Amino acid sequence: MLFTDDTDAALQAAVAVVNSTDEPGQPLGSVEDLTAFVEGWRFTGRHERTSAELDAVRRLRPALRTLLLAERDEAAELVNDMLARARALPQLRRHDTWDWHLHAVDPDRPLDQRLVVETAMAMVDVIRSDEMSRLAWCAADDCDDVVLDLSRNRSRRYCSTTCGNREAVAAYRARQRA
Repeated sequence: MLFTDDTDAALQAAVAVVNSTDEPGQPLGSVEDLTAFVEGWRFTGRHERTSAELDAVRRLRPALRTLLLAERDEAAELVNDMLARARALPQLRRHDTWDWHLHAVDPDRPLDQRLVVETAMAMVDVIRSDEMSRLAWCAADDCDDVVLDLSRNRSRRYCSTTCGNREAVAAYRARQRA
């Protein structure tokens, strides 16, 4: 295991937000999709299920993308800024099926604020372990999504199997033409 379960989950959730669109069925496609996202990633605490909350989470995309793809020193500055603005106070919590893990803001804070802090706290582990290379752009020519590589051998290059398959088919067709 590279990171703790809560760090993995927070990073994967942040990547899902960053890579999402406003299309139905996407994590931020509708209020219902956001609710499924919150439940799927087992976020606890306040969840208003409103369009205002959905819009607030959608507005996080650029800041989270910048954080996830930043160089190590810049990422550290961004994390410090995010945690300071949220007045984060890390505390150990245990709830539901989660063993002891860190929460840094009150569960009654708005979802978008908790999502930023969860991502920032996960990035603390990434930065401290000097694993920024685990986050990158998708290698597909026509994709600008973020890739989170949690594989042991650091081999993940594509954000999804769709991009990987599309690139493999394109390479195959190019070889056939040659």
